[in-house]
Amino acid sequence: MDPIVDPETMTVIKQILSNLICNDNELRSSAESAVNEKLAETPDVYLLALVQLARTEPDEVMRSFSLVLLRRILFRALPNTSSTLRSTRITLYDHLSEPTRTALERALLSALSHEPATSVRSKLADTITDLASASFERGRPWLALQAQSFSAAHDTDPRQRESAYRIFSNAPALMGDQQVDAIVRVLQRGLQDPESLEVRHAALRASVAYLSSISPQTQAQAQALVFYMLDTLPSLPPSRAPTFIQTVTTLASSPSAAHVFAPHLPALLNYLPSLILPQCNDPGPTPTVGRPFPASETSSSNSVQSNGGPSTPTQGAGRSVFVFPPAAKPPQAGDNLDHEYEQETRKAALELLVSLTEARPGMVKRVEGWIALGVRACLEGMGEIGECEEGGGGQGPGLRKIDEEEQDLQVWLNSDPSDDPTDEFYPHVFEEALDRLACALGGRALLPHAFQYIPGMLKSHEWRIRHAALMAIAVVGEGTHKVMANELTNVVGLILPMFRDPHPRELLQGQFHSEIFSVLIPALEDPEPRVHAHAASAFINVCEGVERQHMLPYLDAIIHRLLAMLQPTSRGWVQEQAVTTLAMVADVSEDTFRSYYSSIMPLMLNVLRNAHGPEHHKLRCKAMECAGLIAIAVGRDTFRQDSQEFVNLLIQLQNYLLMSRLPQDGPMDPDDTMLPQYLSETWAKVCQAMGPEFEPYLPIVMPPLLKSSSLKADVSILDSDDDGVIQEKDGYETVDIEGQQVGIKTASIEEKCRAFEMLVVHCSTMGVKFAPWLPQILPLVVPGLTFIFHDGVREAAAMLIPMLLVCGKKSGILTSEILDSVFTPLVTIIGSEDDPSFLASLYKCFTDSTRVVGKESLPSAIHDALITATQNQLQMLAQKRKRRAEKSPRELQEEKEDLMLVEEMEDVAFDEMGKMLQFFDNAHPLLFAIGSLKELGLRTDLWNNEGD
Repeated sequence: MDPIVDPETMTVIKQILSNLICNDNELRSSAESAVNEKLAETPDVYLLALVQLARTEPDEVMRSFSLVLLRRILFRALPNTSSTLRSTRITLYDHLSEPTRTALERALLSALSHEPATSVRSKLADTITDLASASFERGRPWLALQAQSFSAAHDTDPRQRESAYRIFSNAPALMGDQQVDAIVRVLQRGLQDPESLEVRHAALRASVAYLSSISPQTQAQAQALVFYMLDTLPSLPPSRAPTFIQTVTTLASSPSAAHVFAPHLPALLNYLPSLILPQCNDPGPTPTVGRPFPASETSSSNSVQSNGGPSTPTQGAGRSVFVFPPAAKPPQAGDNLDHEYEQETRKAALELLVSLTEARPGMVKRVEGWIALGVRACLEGMGEIGECEEGGGGQGPGLRKIDEEEQDLQVWLNSDPSDDPTDEFYPHVFEEALDRLACALGGRALLPHAFQYIPGMLKSHEWRIRHAALMAIAVVGEGTHKVMANELTNVVGLILPMFRDPHPRELLQGQFHSEIFSVLIPALEDPEPRVHAHAASAFINVCEGVERQHMLPYLDAIIHRLLAMLQPTSRGWVQEQAVTTLAMVADVSEDTFRSYYSSIMPLMLNVLRNAHGPEHHKLRCKAMECAGLIAIAVGRDTFRQDSQEFVNLLIQLQNYLLMSRLPQDGPMDPDDTMLPQYLSETWAKVCQAMGPEFEPYLPIVMPPLLKSSSLKADVSILDSDDDGVIQEKDGYETVDIEGQQVGIKTASIEEKCRAFEMLVVHCSTMGVKFAPWLPQILPLVVPGLTFIFHDGVREAAAMLIPMLLVCGKKSGILTSEILDSVFTPLVTIIGSEDDPSFLASLYKCFTDSTRVVGKESLPSAIHDALITATQNQLQMLAQKRKRRAEKSPRELQEEKEDLMLVEEMEDVAFDEMGKMLQFFDNAHPLLFAIGSLKELGLRTDLWNNEGD
């Protein structure tokens, strides 16, 4: 292919790129300015030069960098463009001439055909798919790419085949207009590639992308593809198995696509045990107290179907078309496989099982043995607590010496729970998996399998098994509480004896219900710090679930022991836990706590006065929180004597926080990052405690809150590695936005949400005295209704608007402009909202706001627009309910839990719509439509009678 940019220009561009990656800050800054100049003056030439470098530059690093730079700038706004153009998402790509676009496409395809380096080929494929996606979005299909990709999938060079499937996986639209059978054949060819695992994995990713992007009807036609996808798993080398299983899990975790696994669940059930259950040479007899897991139970599920190899995909009968092992035996623990790969494979296989269960609980419930396998895998994994570096040197539990066991225990007993060196050996993955299974399946399905094992585990001579049993009861509690509540007597009967367990790790786990005060309170005096601190932590769970009157008789005993844990000789983390528990006890006991105020509040203030060292940062935050909750509990009159000093201490901390953020002071101590959160929340608590008397402090509190409320989402596009796996960034949450994987910085959106929640507290507490802040807050709150990155921001915004209008009305500062700035966007958002839960909040916001200002103050245009928006919403909801009613009984049963939740949220939205309409007209004709639509529901409320 001939050069597309003249040599002189190429020399200049190459020098600019060289300077961009050099270590000299001045040169690099100058190069960045030069890039912006080139983009502003001659963007076409600059972009074509980057592509030419990617195609012809001998240096591999420079070829890669030119592609990275091309991806970054191609879809960003032109330098010096107006904010109006930027808001319409007009990018450099949109400003290119058609000949330039065509030249870019041809050059990239040419480079892909000739690129020898794997890492550069990956970047080429990613750049091409970005360009293809942009073309499709703009109604401009890239036919040459489609033709070249299908051709490359049959190429003799495995690198070309891998690139083709990589492109298909990132731009599934390339396959969308082809015959289903033809697509399945192309993907099957890649999945069965005899030469390259990279090709097989790329084809697997492409298959996942294809099945995820097509309609349910097309998924049914492509059902045979799932067989070939799963058929890639059994013969994999240990080092590649986790990656392949994780890719399959991507499809399994999609509620809209997971049903394609239905015919293959029995075969998966035959395959997964060998991966997720630890293998044992001598499984032993059925159940003794020392071994509660019967080997005979899995002999059938672990057995190999020996029918001479894989069957071929067939349609119909719901029968599995996927048989393991097709040609090779699944990996066994005795094959001297690397332990790390073995464990990664085990976790990946468990994630596959759990993800399928979460996506389609009704589907997996019909497969006998599926739930039993999941529960047993979790329980066995939870019983495999390893040893830390100081303790055992990596020997298996059966080989460890007694002195090593004791040393390991001492390390654990003396460790801060938040910085425990043994924690990396704790089986968190299995606990979380059991929790997810419980939430997905409910108590009726899961508890019989769990309690088949738990009683025997509690009698085991091995402390790890007893520990796992107790943790299992705690873990499944949330997801199965409705059913477990009926068996509470039996459950507590199993737990209470564990308070006499000789091993500290079991003693601290019996901590679940208010009925066990009599055994939990003495645990606060246990000689082991780890035990009495964890007993204090247990009271937090108790306080959350206990009625106030049931807690009061025990207050003296609880508080006396918690105060004893605050002695100077106690470890720092014990003191932190005691303060945290005192805060919760104060919150539950409310005004009864006044009798303890004079003993505890001075201690908290003393901590705030003197806890300056890094080792006391957490204790200071906990004391701040505790003092705030005590202030609310005892009330304004009791707190008034200390309020001024407490506020002054908070002001000192806020000044420290502001000063420590100055550039010359460097970054804050990493251990002190909790201070901003605790400080803003404590200000809100003090506001609640002081009421109108807090007004003088609003000028101190509000500026940081307004700053946090105005934060924008920090969003960045994520790149994938050579295997096509998205490279996640620390501190960022990965989400899919319009088909693009992006990372959202969680700290900034959590700070914004927290600020909105604190504004709700201040506004609701201060009433009319909050009115001076309305002009600054309202322009932040209304856009918060469309902050798609955090539901908490949207909900808080919907709560704030009526409160702010109350402030404005009582203070006489409401104007027609203010009302228009609220109601016009609110009606627009109502018309387009597709989340029924938030739709209900929006209607409540509108109704409450209208009650404040009076419906006579509402312009007729706003009223008419609201009625039109409501009609549109009712039509959309009617269509959804109609489509739902057309589902087969089998589909309804499989999606039972999801449908129950959706219909419940829709009914709440209908109720809020009805309240709004009744406010305007008790006989509004749309009220009849709402009642009819509610009757169109599937009556999933009747399913509650089945016991979950």
